[in-house]
Amino acid sequence: MSDEIRPRPVFDPALSGADRELLASAPERLVAASLPPPAPPRLSAAAVAGRAVWIPMVAIFYGVLPGGWIQAFLAVSLDEEDLMGGLLRWGRLPLLAMMIAPAVQIALILAGQGEAAAILAAVSFAGWSAGALAHLGEPAAARAARDHHGRYLLPADFDGPAARLLARAQRAIDAVLGSQSHRAGLLDDVNNAVVLPRQEWAIASALAEHTRLRRERRAQQHERLSASVRALLEPQQRALDLSVRSVTRRIEALEAYAGRAHDADDAYHESQILQGLPEQNARYRDLLAATAGDELAGVELRDLADDAQRVETALRATVKDALNAGQRLDVPAD
Repeated sequence: MSDEIRPRPVFDPALSGADRELLASAPERLVAASLPPPAPPRLSAAAVAGRAVWIPMVAIFYGVLPGGWIQAFLAVSLDEEDLMGGLLRWGRLPLLAMMIAPAVQIALILAGQGEAAAILAAVSFAGWSAGALAHLGEPAAARAARDHHGRYLLPADFDGPAARLLARAQRAIDAVLGSQSHRAGLLDDVNNAVVLPRQEWAIASALAEHTRLRRERRAQQHERLSASVRALLEPQQRALDLSVRSVTRRIEALEAYAGRAHDADDAYHESQILQGLPEQNARYRDLLAATAGDELAGVELRDLADDAQRVETALRATVKDALNAGQRLDVPAD
C-alpha cells in the first residue's frame, strides 16, 4: 500500500475520548482487527527474580535512605539533563516524599524518637515498593489496545480498493472540519463533530469487512473450482459488489458535502471582506464628493451597497446548500 493511499487509523466513536486519545498516543501498540488480539504480558522466572531484588533496592534507596537528595546533588553537580529527568520521572508527590522522609527520619532520631523514625521508614519502604510494582505493570496503552481490540481499524485492515475509498472519505471529512465555514459555526446544524466521526467509522467498518471477504474469496482459489461451485458462489460476489457501490455512494455524499463547504468558504470570505465596506464607503464618499459631486457619489455608493446585498444573499444560499448536503449524511445509530 503506497503512502498516497494510506488511510489513518479509525477509532470507534463510541469509545470515550480518553480511550481514543490513549490509543492514538501509542500507535505501535495497536494490532489490526484482522489479526488476533495482543496477548496479556507474561513474566518469566528471571524477570520475577530480578524484580524481587530490584524493587526492595529502589524502596530502600528512595524511601528509607536519602536517595532523592543524592540524585539531586548529582544532577546539580554534573548538570546532566538525564539525571534530572530520572529524578523527576516519579512525579511530584513521590519526589517530595523522597526528599522529605529521610530528613524527617533524621530529625526524629536526633530527637530521640527512634521508634517513630522506624515506623516512618517502614511506611515509606512499603509505599515505594507498591509504587515500583505499579510502575512496572502493563502500560495503560498496551492494556487499552488489548481491551479495545476490534474497536479501532488500522491500514493493515484494508486492501488497496478499500484503502483508496477510505482515504477519499477521510479527505472529505478533513476538508469539512478544516473549512472556515465550519470553524465559524455556519454548519453547526449538521453537528459535524458527531456525525462525521460516526460516518468515518461506519465507512471504515464496511470497508474492513469488504477486505476480509475479498481475502477469503482469494483464498478459495476460484480458478480451481468447478463451474457449478463457482455458480453457487456468484451471489456472494454480487452482494459484495452491491455493498461496495453503497459505501461508494456514501463517500460521494461526503465529498459533495465537502464541496458545498468549500463553496460556503468562498462566500464567507467575501462576506468578511464586505464587513469592511461601511468604512470603505465613507472613504469613497469623501473621494467622490471631492471630485465628482454628490449625485455621482450617491450612484456609486448605491451600486456598492447592491453588490454587498448580493454577496450576502449568495452566502446565505450557499450555506443553506451545505447544510442540506450535510444533513443527508446522518445514519441510524447501530
